[in-house]
Amino acid sequence: METMVDPIEPTTPATPVTTHREEAKSRFSKALDEAKAGAAALKAEALEKAEALKADAKVKADGYKGRAGEKSSQLKGDAAVYGDQAKAKATELANETKARTSEALVSLSRLATDNAPTLDEKLGVKYGDYARSAARSLESGAAKLDAKSLDELGEDAREMIRKSPGTAVAVAVGAGFLLARLFRSK
Repeated sequence: METMVDPIEPTTPATPVTTHREEAKSRFSKALDEAKAGAAALKAEALEKAEALKADAKVKADGYKGRAGEKSSQLKGDAAVYGDQAKAKATELANETKARTSEALVSLSRLATDNAPTLDEKLGVKYGDYARSAARSLESGAAKLDAKSLDELGEDAREMIRKSPGTAVAVAVGAGFLLARLFRSK
């Protein structure tokens, strides 16, 4: 059995649905526009702050760079001064050593000259003449040493090393040994 049901009549709301929908869309669009505007404002503010920070960092970096350049220049100047002082001191010591060496050669020459008569008496005139000849050679060497500048002596040393490197090595070893003994005894 079938019963019949009365058809349901649709009820329509008092306010049309499309009006609410349009209002919601309108509000959503406004909120979306406000969010976009807020995002654009935040972006602009962030860019502005970034530019300010960038400018501040550049100023600080330039300051540090300037101070580093000044310090570098100061250190270079100090190094040049110390280098000049070291060069002057080395030249002074080299001149003193040259003078002392010359004096030692002259003293050794005098010693040989003073002992030549004794050699004449004890060993013969021939050995006395050897001593006098050696004394003259020592005096001549001392005079040549006094007459030459340090640059000339350096050039002479380079030339001697070029001509006979073996002798130069032997002299260097001997000088090193003497210096080691000299400094070890002090």
